[in-house]
Amino acid sequence: MFGLRHQLDQHATHIARVEENYRYAMGAQARLAGAKDRRSLDAQVVAPGCIEEILPLLVVVNDHADVAVGSLVGPPVRRQMPGIATLVERRLVGQPAHVVAHDETGHGLEHRYIDALAAAGATLHLHRTHTLFDLDGITTKTGGIYGVYTPFARTCRALGSPQPPTPAPDRIPSPAAPRSDRLEDWGLLPTHPDWAGGFRKTWQVGEAAAHDCLAAFLSKAVHGYDTGRNLPGQPGTSMVSPHLHWGELSPTQVWHTARQAAQQTGEGLEVYLGEILWREFSAYLLWHHPHMPEQPLRPEFARLPVRDDDAALHAWRHGQTGVPIVDAGMRQLRSLGWMHNRVRMITASFLVKQLLLPWQAGSAFFWKMLVDADLASNSASWQWIAGCGTDNSPFFRVFNPLTQGEKFDAAGAYVRRWVPELARMPNAFLHQPWAADAITLAGAGVVLGKTYPAPLVDLPAARQRALDAFKTMRTA
Repeated sequence: MFGLRHQLDQHATHIARVEENYRYAMGAQARLAGAKDRRSLDAQVVAPGCIEEILPLLVVVNDHADVAVGSLVGPPVRRQMPGIATLVERRLVGQPAHVVAHDETGHGLEHRYIDALAAAGATLHLHRTHTLFDLDGITTKTGGIYGVYTPFARTCRALGSPQPPTPAPDRIPSPAAPRSDRLEDWGLLPTHPDWAGGFRKTWQVGEAAAHDCLAAFLSKAVHGYDTGRNLPGQPGTSMVSPHLHWGELSPTQVWHTARQAAQQTGEGLEVYLGEILWREFSAYLLWHHPHMPEQPLRPEFARLPVRDDDAALHAWRHGQTGVPIVDAGMRQLRSLGWMHNRVRMITASFLVKQLLLPWQAGSAFFWKMLVDADLASNSASWQWIAGCGTDNSPFFRVFNPLTQGEKFDAAGAYVRRWVPELARMPNAFLHQPWAADAITLAGAGVVLGKTYPAPLVDLPAARQRALDAFKTMRTA
């Protein structure tokens, strides 16, 4: 809907396929809908009897003015709303409209929509399309807000299955299309250089492709998801997160489709549904804590003495830290716009703990690069790894990238794919090339500091530095 995803330069292909799911229409009684939900199944705003005619409108806004989007920097949505209202008024040629929107960012945003759009003769209608349940309806026994995932998930499961997906309409009335820009004229796709080649090879865009992706996962990988989800060198995850984020699948569709496979999938399915509930929990936290993308949910972490090191941040972003599993993850991110979840935790922990850089810098980079960069999930996950969320991994739990790599990429398939300069290293030294002797390095064609960087930090020393910083914060 009028959502917060702004990666137009990276994800223009998603936007270009809006018409796969909708037919443009306009009339005196049209509803104007933001095009976050690009699907016909379980699309509430096009459910039978919900509307007479529909005009999907993609409105791209940036509610985080300090976050650059490619070459674009958008002002906050509250400053864009007068312009959006003007757009509504002009494109509907003065006709009254109903505006259907979904607010992912917390309480109060809808009031800015109401005030700005009312002047254009439009009426706002809110629909829940991004979550399984009504987030305001989930409370503790005392009516409070959950801060820990496990009891939140237990409460969600006690509510029973979410409402089943709504069927696709037989047709959507389609009068003449309104005036519109041509997407091609916006010049969003990269050309010199064309760095999006890996995106096109990896992702198939559209509702049909989203269903195929989910079906393929449920037919095979979900059987071993409880263990396979941690192995980045194997195809053990569903990879439906971009389709969920862009609305080509709804979480309700994923939940019910997965449940239909329950008799054949066992433990893997329950773990997978738990991940869907973590997504729900992230949305819940953002709904109740709209400052979560920028501010720690545990205020004392604002006092954590982090470093200012542009060179280290640049090396991390470009997969040049000298720590193979970290570099593999960051290079996968830059190539595909996606990173395996286990490696997201490893790379994030390395930035926050071993490099002692602010988690907001990592979160902003993931937000910029990921095709599935959901504001709630991205923010909640970074706060979890940084130890400053309401339900968090303790700051003193420092992921060791060496042992993580050896445990979850034991055969080295992941590192060898994304760090090819280490492809000939024997397994014993693949995750720690700095420990190899000169003969081993020469035999693998590796020259530390030339063909592959020396590590930015000494891992034990960097861990101790992080623990010292945590101690300083607690005693400040």
